[in-house]
Amino acid sequence: MPDTPAGGPRTGLRMGTAAWLLSLVLVSLGPRPGLAGCPAACRCSFAMLQCLEANGIASLPALAPQESENVTEIYIENQAHLENITELDLVYYRELKNLTVTSCKLRLISPGAFQHNPKLQYINLASNVLEHISWRVFHFLPLLNLVLRDNPLVCSCEIHWLQQWERSGRADPDNQPMTCFSFGQEVLLNILSMDNCSLPEVTILPSATKVKEGGSLMFECHVSGTPPPVASWRTERLHSRHVFERRVMVSTLVLVLQLLEVSSKDNLHNLTCEAENQAGPGEDMVQLDIEFPVRILFLRKAERQHHWCFPFAVDGNPEPTIQWLYNGKELTENRYTYTQLFPDTDDGSVKHGCLFLNKPTHLNNGVYTMVVRNVLGHDQANATGLFMNSPADNFDDGAIPVFDPIPTNTSNKHVTESKESRLFVISVAVGLAVFACAFLLVMLVVINRCGQHSKFGIHRSSVLGTEDDLALSLRFMNFGTNPPCTEDDSGLSSFVENPQYFCGIIKDKDMCVQNIKRQDIVLKWELGEGAFGKVYLAECANLSPDSDKMLVAIKFRDSNTLKDANESTRQDFQREAELLTVLQHQHIVRFYGVCTDGEPLAMVFEYMRHGDLNRFLRAHGPDARILEEVKMPPLGQLTVPQMLHIAGQIASGMVYLASLHFVHRDLATRNCLVGEGLVVKIGDFGMSRDIYSTDYYRVGGRTMLPIRWMPPESIMYRKFTTESDIWSFGVVLWEIFTYGKQPWYQLSNSEAIECITQGRELERPRTCPKEVHLLMQGCWQREPQQRLVIKDIHSRLLALVKNPPLYLDILG
Repeated sequence: MPDTPAGGPRTGLRMGTAAWLLSLVLVSLGPRPGLAGCPAACRCSFAMLQCLEANGIASLPALAPQESENVTEIYIENQAHLENITELDLVYYRELKNLTVTSCKLRLISPGAFQHNPKLQYINLASNVLEHISWRVFHFLPLLNLVLRDNPLVCSCEIHWLQQWERSGRADPDNQPMTCFSFGQEVLLNILSMDNCSLPEVTILPSATKVKEGGSLMFECHVSGTPPPVASWRTERLHSRHVFERRVMVSTLVLVLQLLEVSSKDNLHNLTCEAENQAGPGEDMVQLDIEFPVRILFLRKAERQHHWCFPFAVDGNPEPTIQWLYNGKELTENRYTYTQLFPDTDDGSVKHGCLFLNKPTHLNNGVYTMVVRNVLGHDQANATGLFMNSPADNFDDGAIPVFDPIPTNTSNKHVTESKESRLFVISVAVGLAVFACAFLLVMLVVINRCGQHSKFGIHRSSVLGTEDDLALSLRFMNFGTNPPCTEDDSGLSSFVENPQYFCGIIKDKDMCVQNIKRQDIVLKWELGEGAFGKVYLAECANLSPDSDKMLVAIKFRDSNTLKDANESTRQDFQREAELLTVLQHQHIVRFYGVCTDGEPLAMVFEYMRHGDLNRFLRAHGPDARILEEVKMPPLGQLTVPQMLHIAGQIASGMVYLASLHFVHRDLATRNCLVGEGLVVKIGDFGMSRDIYSTDYYRVGGRTMLPIRWMPPESIMYRKFTTESDIWSFGVVLWEIFTYGKQPWYQLSNSEAIECITQGRELERPRTCPKEVHLLMQGCWQREPQQRLVIKDIHSRLLALVKNPPLYLDILG
């Protein structure tokens, strides 16, 4: 096998490579293309740019910023005059995710061509004339797929990164093996022997990393590689004074970094030594540990958040202890007064937090002192808390008024009137006592008669009398995300229930709905609001013998809605509770019972900490920062095995529902909840959110249908069966592997209906393995009888969870 030519980064490049670099520099330094409208050879839409007319452009179209800022996909083919992609071509395409340039004469790509496109995930450069392509072009991109087939790549150290990438199994299995040309011969890249070509090896020699503020540190970075790498320390964010020294030991470059008068601002700073050559980059890193006395950066006066909060920030190493004083005396922390720290990895060793006070009164007004200590020192600061005015402040001089006593020298007339008034008061009291006794006797008789009836005062036979009576809309998902309703609905929307279940076996079950005492429920805060009422996070006692109290979600029925509703609506509440009691499965949100002693009526459900699955997927997807779901997702971007685990749990819940012959008419990620440890269950709490209003299509003025999740027979004939649930599950799979995108998001409701009824399918998501896409297609068979069975889907998902398919994740 021919050897690869060797040489250093400055003197050893072949003439072809040197000429390529020179032409690339000239292109980059050329005049900036003028901003214009859409070229005649192209089609420009809100989110897509297509140039398919042959030989119509010579460079990537430079649209005006307001036109290019929303473009997510560029597709160009058959452009013989398109030879270069420069650093200026894609400056304004900041939302670009997919780039396809095929069957053109593309030969040069600037190393900084994609520096303004941090969301670029899919690049197809097949069938061009690329001979050289550096790792610098792609190394900072979150690539999921890169296609370079049918390019006459030259076998050189410059494509070493591409060889390692293919050997690691990251290449798309659908593509043919990559090749390159060496002295006119085509060679398989995977088996090419690259002599004198290796990645830089970077090592920071072990050294003391702990020092007190004001001291000094020294580090040695040893760098080797072929061709000889260029290396440096990253010091742009370093606050301490520093000096460099450079030495060469045989084939190893030694970079010495000495830190003088070390600053506490550099505590926990990641000190990095980096190197690069033609083969690729390399780096090593150490973390500084600088000890210094603790200090309070700020302590602000109390401000009202969910609870009252004294915001503060402290810094110190070793880690300090925090103590609070109230009006000079030690403050004992408890469940109502407590300190909470907020992790912030971007702020070194600084600790931000709050002293929280839950529902303080005027008795808590005063001066709060923060005292912090570590072994090197201590600090303290004061802040004032004024939570509520004292009731005494409503009177002058702060004095509580004292009324004059009754005069003692009253006349006989006054004494007589006083006796008569007392006699009248005694008569009234006796009458009220007699009335109360009679009322209690009546209530005892009523309670005795109702003891044989339901706890809701509704005779069970009138609610669950026949099998036909069970063909009802179970609002099991009405504690799921409800579609918006119109004002004339009076809070009782007529949209398709979320979901509706039909069954014929529950009449044989003995359903006992647990009645939870209102005194055992302590509300914490509101989670959301829907047409039915509100949902609160609460603490509930006496629910489980294993724990004294536990967090639950309480769904309150709107008292005004129930007051105006007819008897049928009240019976629905009874039926809903009894049917929910039947559904007991590890992947169905647990229903604990009802609270009926007083208004409003309430249902008690299991609390799932991370909320609905759709928002969870978006918060753990590539667009999490754009959507501002969270500042930093706790799990990072979900992996394929994690997404398979989520899908398997939903399938498990659907297997259970199908075994009871329930038909779920609105299965979607918005109607699933996520708990600790990535546990997913079918069930949501009906909090109306504008983000989901477009998921439903209004029919006939009031009825709302989730048409994007519905099969053709449900859209055209309102036919809902177990098979229609299978179709919806396929869409749920698509949602999971697109990180929560809306199905047919680029189409209106009418256009989506047309696509579904005409037999078109959703495209395979970029991150979706072939095996999962086959499952989706099995769910989307037009004939219901030809669709996969939910048990088989569940089994196949379990198999994939145990042995996840290989798929390109990211190009490092």
